[in-house]
Amino acid sequence: MPLLRITSPHAHGPMSTSRVMQHVLLATVPGIIVLTHFFGFGTLVNILWGGIVALACEALALALRGRPLAFYLKDYSALVTSTLLCIALPPYAPWWLIAIGVASSVLLAKHLYGGLGYNPFNPAMVGYVVLLISFPVQMTAWAPPRGLGEVPGLFEALLACFSPASFDAVTMATPLDVLKQNNSLLLEDLWQENPQFGRWGGIGWEWASLAFLAGGLWLLYQRIFTWHAPVAMLVAITAMAGMFYDNGSSASGGSPLFHLLSGATIFGAFFIVTDPVSSAVSTRGKLIYGAMIGALVYIIRVRGNYPDAVAFAVLIANFTAPFIDYYTQPRTYGHARKGDS
Repeated sequence: MPLLRITSPHAHGPMSTSRVMQHVLLATVPGIIVLTHFFGFGTLVNILWGGIVALACEALALALRGRPLAFYLKDYSALVTSTLLCIALPPYAPWWLIAIGVASSVLLAKHLYGGLGYNPFNPAMVGYVVLLISFPVQMTAWAPPRGLGEVPGLFEALLACFSPASFDAVTMATPLDVLKQNNSLLLEDLWQENPQFGRWGGIGWEWASLAFLAGGLWLLYQRIFTWHAPVAMLVAITAMAGMFYDNGSSASGGSPLFHLLSGATIFGAFFIVTDPVSSAVSTRGKLIYGAMIGALVYIIRVRGNYPDAVAFAVLIANFTAPFIDYYTQPRTYGHARKGDS
């Protein structure tokens, strides 16, 4: 009597690349809504224009490489890259700045190395660093948040993007930038003289960070990634800030809560550090990788030339990821560790 071939009821196929990318895009929605509320429609316009440029660059690269367009365009990887980059860009950035950044991410950081799965560096962070080094003035032109200035409407956002010469931009230094330039005021006095600091990490920034935290926790619940790298990063930056915090002198680098809720800390921990291609893959490796990024973010913020350092920290850690994986390979089941008797 032949045995029946019955598939186990608990067997499930792996989640596809396109499905993962859709989850990531969906998880960014709460943060985008908060950014739009506090800074206007600039971020949303950035994302829409950046997505168009990303799909065009992706199609061009696939055509030049002789790859099928429909199959690769449907994996949403180009849209994820452009969306993450455009979230990090200042609202009301000119169209050419967005186009250069997205093209650098898709063409240079992704397809130059062979496409999705072969890029050693995070594509969105490559595009961000290219823009930050090449156009520092435009990359620091952040609009004042709601409550400290007039928030432009949709028409003004479109005008700023596609006709920047006709848009009279009003910019304000970010809390990280103000703290970095401070060399005389106690933190308590600095907070009182600069209302953009808000309660914890800057008006708009702190709520956007909490919104990205909610999206990141949802991705963690969906098992898109594991907790190791993001938690290690947040613990490391908290430990560094707590270790060197001196209760608010003029030389202080800021409190742990400030570093967690200001800038791109939470966004980077859950949407950038967790990139499965350019990060470490072993469990211990992810912990080391995330902790390295957290420590580097604090060091560069306090001692470096750039107020927010997530992009630089991630690219440095990307470079070390293969080295970390080599020395943190798990022991093969049934084999003793080297040196064990």
